[in-house]
Amino acid sequence: MKRFADLTEQEVLALAISNEDEDHRIYRSFADALRSSYPETAQMYDRMAEEEISHRDMLLDLHRKTFGEFLPLIRRQEVKGFVTRRPVWLTRPLGLDAARKFAEEMEYETARFYRRAAHTAHDEATRDLLRQLAAAEDKHENLAHELGTRLEPQARAAEDQTARRMFTLQYVQPGLAGLMDGSVSTLAPLFAAAFATHNTWQTFLVGLAASVGAGISMAFAEALSDDGSLTGRGAPVVRGSVTGTMTAIGGLGHALPYLIPNFFVATALAFIVVAVELTVISWIRTRYMDTPFLQAAFQVVVGGMLVFAFGILIGNA
Repeated sequence: MKRFADLTEQEVLALAISNEDEDHRIYRSFADALRSSYPETAQMYDRMAEEEISHRDMLLDLHRKTFGEFLPLIRRQEVKGFVTRRPVWLTRPLGLDAARKFAEEMEYETARFYRRAAHTAHDEATRDLLRQLAAAEDKHENLAHELGTRLEPQARAAEDQTARRMFTLQYVQPGLAGLMDGSVSTLAPLFAAAFATHNTWQTFLVGLAASVGAGISMAFAEALSDDGSLTGRGAPVVRGSVTGTMTAIGGLGHALPYLIPNFFVATALAFIVVAVELTVISWIRTRYMDTPFLQAAFQVVVGGMLVFAFGILIGNA
């Protein structure tokens, strides 16, 4: 992947053109999915799609005048800093809340991209157009939010929505990823050591080593995955620290009971801690990631139990 800072001005314009074309297709997909049940909302997404095409055409005209007809092929997934999106537009039936949230995040990211690009552009005409498009994307973000507030009278003000989204991007998502990894990945080595040795102190040391090692690994992986300049996900050091800390906490939670000398008491308490951890993870996914609780619990519990079972089987081998 290429860093945004290393893109030439022509590549920035080519990336913007590619983004606008992709966003147009996404909005058309939203409109098609919602048209039968929510025709007014579908028409709104149709209008937003048409505006994305007009933005693309403006960028194309500028590119032709500045760089000629050749347009480099460059897409957001090839540039470091963009969020990897779930293909929510392929989901049928498509929920109104899912479409609204996706559109808000998409427009927020695009507006940040245009402001960053305008800041680095050398050509005055390019800067003016990019700033103009950033303002247009801000309007789209507000429109996407309004689509939700008409259906949710209790929705908070736009500022609160933005703050919640930023908190989710910068802290909840990396923290949840770390907690899930720490809670699940350390189950196998911990319980394998427990049932292989029946020694609580040695089991605790294995759990401690696995938790710290996983925390360091996840911290570096998260920090290096995205510099946050385009996505608004915050400083890499902060995100990496949050992810690493939550990974270590997730592993240490069921390792700490093995400080109790009695093996059976420690193991029973560790089982209870694992159940609490998986429940907390499911609740966080429901609260912040809009995942139904039963679906979140099923996904987390099945994965956790598989790792847990393999750890016990290996420990008893």
